[in-house]
Amino acid sequence: MSIPAEEIQKAHLVEIVVNKKPVRVEGPKATGLEIKEAAIAQGVEIELSFQLSEDLGDRKTKIIGDTDTVTLHEGEVFVAIADDDNS
Repeated sequence: MSIPAEEIQKAHLVEIVVNKKPVRVEGPKATGLEIKEAAIAQGVEIELSFQLSEDLGDRKTKIIGDTDTVTLHEGEVFVAIADDDNS
């Protein structure tokens, strides 16, 4: 039985930052939902309903939806906030 090509690229743990706390996620790719689930499991006080965004530096961010796939890099910074801003 052969191994599918996409599984040959072994998953590995990547340490990212969510709300200023280190979070280890199985990479090299993860969805926004998987990032939030990993953060919650590792003690970051967020909820699955929170909006996740990637900090691109220079005061720029990119919103990451639950089904969006992100290629993870060591030290990448994400912010999760309650999505209840009614302003």
